[in-house]
Amino acid sequence: MSEKVLMKGNEALAEAAIAAGCKHFFGYPITPQNELAAHMSKRMPKIGGVYLQAESEIAAINMVLGASAAGVRTMTSSSSPGISLKSEGLSYLAGCDLPAVIVNVQRAGPGLGGIQPSQADYWQATRASGHGDFKMLVFAPSTVQETMDLVGAAFDLSDKYRMPAMILSDGLLGQMMEPVVMNDKKADVPERPWAASGHKGKRGQNVVNSLYIDPPNLDAVVRARFERYKEIQEKEQRWEEYLTDDADIILVAYGASARVSRSAVDMARKEGIKAGLIRPITLWPYPDKAILSLINDAKAFLCVEMSMGQMVDDVRLAVNGRKPVRFFGLTGGLVPTPAQVLEEIRKIKGGI
Repeated sequence: MSEKVLMKGNEALAEAAIAAGCKHFFGYPITPQNELAAHMSKRMPKIGGVYLQAESEIAAINMVLGASAAGVRTMTSSSSPGISLKSEGLSYLAGCDLPAVIVNVQRAGPGLGGIQPSQADYWQATRASGHGDFKMLVFAPSTVQETMDLVGAAFDLSDKYRMPAMILSDGLLGQMMEPVVMNDKKADVPERPWAASGHKGKRGQNVVNSLYIDPPNLDAVVRARFERYKEIQEKEQRWEEYLTDDADIILVAYGASARVSRSAVDMARKEGIKAGLIRPITLWPYPDKAILSLINDAKAFLCVEMSMGQMVDDVRLAVNGRKPVRFFGLTGGLVPTPAQVLEEIRKIKGGI
């Protein structure tokens, strides 16, 4: 096993992408993800890769589209307002059935907001990442090590299903430093027979396109894509459970909020309150199987987020009115404390 290295979350994202076989990065600076792009600018020339700081976020995502169409693994990163600017390109990627990895190191909003961490881009990532009927794979790490691990998974599943994948980080995870084990395995980058990379007379001409003038033709293409999404929803849900076997009150939290919630669960257990935690790792497909497997024995659910409440909608959809669903969140760049979450657990305990 490789030795552990102390690394910042943003730098881990960059190193993990390189380990996954990504040699083409296109980006534009914005706090709090700048360390990722800066790290790529140093590392890419050393591995024979391409680092290009585009003139805008819009240009960067379209460079990603072109590189992916040419058949290479490619990535871009930004933070909340920058991801909004990339939304048209994200839709084009989905419409062209192109794989790519997009990193969002979330900051507080709306508008320019602030540079402190947030989780208020959940709706954007899972519901409105661009125009039209499409989905993205969305992964939510909660540690620097998991950040590294999920980047490889994002590239692999993006290739497998030919669709964009997003790593939904935040300013807290991006800036913190933790020990990580580097991936020293050679990346297994699959062939891309569909790429527009020159056929050299060995195959037919490939065309990468998202424009379908004939409505029935476009309808058929979109419906076929959604059949693929059904397969993903069945096969690719990921989550982690903590102390849920006998839990009366189940917290649901992802990313940095899950770290806080786990500590709150431990504090509640010391008080004799049977609390547990479901931590979604994929935000799309959303792991509703985790909630459904525990809903009969649970008495209440508490969703904890760094927002005014976004993932709580998916929790409520999964619960479907069968048990109470409460919400606790802070916004503006504030991070909930374990003590604050524990107080919410106590309130629920007093009412069940």
